[in-house]
Amino acid sequence: MIGLPNVLGSAWPVIHEDLRTSSANAGIVSMIVSGATIFATFTCDKMLRKMGTGKLILISLVAIAASLVGYSFSTHLIHLCLWSVPLGLGLGYIDASLNSVVALKYEAKHMSWLHAFWSVGASIGPVIMSFFLLRQSGWQGGYRFMGLIFVAFIILFIAMSKLWRQVANLSPEISGESEKGLSLKQILSLSGVKQSLFLFFCFTTIESTVGLWSSSYLVIVRNLSEETAALWVALYFGGITVGRFAAGFLTTRLSHKQLINLGSYLIGAGIVMLVLPIPTSFLMLALFLIGLGCAPIFPSLIHETPSNFGKHNAQSIIGVQMTVAYTGYMLMSPLFGFLAELISYRMLPIYIGTFLILMMIMAKWLYQKTSANQT
Repeated sequence: MIGLPNVLGSAWPVIHEDLRTSSANAGIVSMIVSGATIFATFTCDKMLRKMGTGKLILISLVAIAASLVGYSFSTHLIHLCLWSVPLGLGLGYIDASLNSVVALKYEAKHMSWLHAFWSVGASIGPVIMSFFLLRQSGWQGGYRFMGLIFVAFIILFIAMSKLWRQVANLSPEISGESEKGLSLKQILSLSGVKQSLFLFFCFTTIESTVGLWSSSYLVIVRNLSEETAALWVALYFGGITVGRFAAGFLTTRLSHKQLINLGSYLIGAGIVMLVLPIPTSFLMLALFLIGLGCAPIFPSLIHETPSNFGKHNAQSIIGVQMTVAYTGYMLMSPLFGFLAELISYRMLPIYIGTFLILMMIMAKWLYQKTSANQT
């Protein structure tokens, strides 16, 4: 449920008026959260080896709960910025830690379902915030309520501490007892790692750009109303959620490579539909297909890291993969916004299509580089 706190966009129209700050300052808050998350994912391997999985996740849950409650008491933009640092750190450490644990010790279906529940949390968060925005408690009440939800997670996590100790002791790679992890130079020297990182970068560019800018594309280029565009973009996120639950079952029949290829073809089909002179009602299907195609790619890439590069290297590499992924989220969708304002929003299919082609090239190159390591 770490997708739950992603509600800044839903609450910001009210927050910036209450705090008497520019609407553009949402970008500052978002960048701080993203920057802290990138730092966390990059240093997660070192922290896991020092503290162990359970302790790091518990501290991260406390940081997230405190940050959400801190948001609710903020009376100035600077307060939001300060609380954004522990929020981003907590989200980043939990994300990278859970991905490492599942990649090393669980099946591919569990990885898909882990990411599916992130999507569920990301969908529930705005609903919770909308509920409180309609009431006197406002956005402060929404953040306070989500903070209490994370307090409940903390209590539940402590109650399950014995189970987490067992998980952490399953393998020295995730117990905090293993030898020193790989340096960045050592990671980049491994065959196929550079291709893997660029693949992550391309994928998150596609996923984040469609999520952030497809509504503007539908309104400005395809002349849909704002309300209709927002509803149809929800189908994109719905496609991701449905696809990740479905991918959990498909992992018993299809390999990671097949799932990634299938996802790429579905994204490509959706992009083609965006540019074809088809009835606007079919654009719903286009966005759903893109979301459906995005669904299996990230979980499959993470879960195959141990088989691509070895279990003893996986934890270090996953941390860097997550760092590159969040960097793509932070930089590349804003870049499209800049280019769209400079040139045209009609560039959206070309932009994401270019990164899709690059992603497919990198995937093929990755499998050529790592075929000898596959198990």
